[in-house]
Amino acid sequence: MSEESASPVVIAIEVDDPALRDRLAALLGGVAGLALASPGESVDATIVERNAPPRAEPSESELTPRELDVLELMAEGASNKAIARRLGISVHTAKFHVGSILDKLDATGRTDAVAHAARRGVIEL
Repeated sequence: MSEESASPVVIAIEVDDPALRDRLAALLGGVAGLALASPGESVDATIVERNAPPRAEPSESELTPRELDVLELMAEGASNKAIARRLGISVHTAKFHVGSILDKLDATGRTDAVAHAARRGVIEL
């Protein structure tokens, strides 16, 4: 193995949102074979922020504003109990909203619902 092939891939992160930039740096900083670029350093690749598509407005047959709130929490990995606590609703109501979301998005589960919604532009991941 040559020494050149053992050197890490140097990546620059060009993202305006400081929180996202920090998350990416934290995630990529520990990956073997990758190194984050210092200012002025030559890079092998650059991560740039793309403009996110606008959030789609639900039609009457689509998700209600409350279901969108629940869906966003589902995308964060929140349990029904956590959703209920964060939204100030009962666990029963949270379960009802999750079931309604699964039905409306024709999803087989929570992860599938989040994936469907992201593809449709209903939520941003």
